[in-house]
Amino acid sequence: MFNNLIESKRKSEKTLGGTLVSIGLHALLITLAVYVTAHAGEKVVEKNRQEDVVFAKAPPPPPPPPDQPKPPPDVVAAPPPPKGFQVLQAPINIPDKLPDIDLSKAVTDEKDFSGKGVAGGKANGVVGGTPTNSDQPYFEFQVEKPALAREGNPNPKYPSMLESSRVEGDVLAQFVVDTSGRAEMSTFKILQASNELFGSSLKSVLPSWRFYPAEAGGHKVKQIVQLPIKFNVPGH
Repeated sequence: MFNNLIESKRKSEKTLGGTLVSIGLHALLITLAVYVTAHAGEKVVEKNRQEDVVFAKAPPPPPPPPDQPKPPPDVVAAPPPPKGFQVLQAPINIPDKLPDIDLSKAVTDEKDFSGKGVAGGKANGVVGGTPTNSDQPYFEFQVEKPALAREGNPNPKYPSMLESSRVEGDVLAQFVVDTSGRAEMSTFKILQASNELFGSSLKSVLPSWRFYPAEAGGHKVKQIVQLPIKFNVPGH
């Protein structure tokens, strides 16, 4: 019986202490649950607030620049002239009529070759002037009567070295014919020749040629002569 009483007493104490412990544990658990739940809600709300996306509107694009006025289609803008150069302008009035030329008038005057007068040979100058240089040769267009070759002058010989090839050729020579009608060989030169042998043949025979000397103002003068010669194959 004593054992039963002790057992009953221990069993009764265990039930009361367990109840108190259970109540304390449940209260603690409930308090923790409430605390955790409350703070968890705040964190969720805060997290949701942080994750909220705010859409900002982009500023509108600037308006396009106003269109530049286009030039008329029939107007062409000329480029500016380059620096450092002069722009040439065509004359406005262009003469279309040549002046009258008197071809019957003598090219030279006889008085210009008198040797009297001022420097230049003018006869109406003062006495003691310098006469015209008679040794100066003239061109054909400067004389009244050009120099001409006399009849009977010997023909240049066809070069024997070219006779076998039977090729024709030509020569254009220039020299001065003096007032006596002879060629001054010191002035002789070949202007054009199809072969040098043709030029040598003409040069060898030219000293024996005689010319009618040129005349200007009634006087014989020297003239520069350009003489073309055609070489034909012998027998043709």
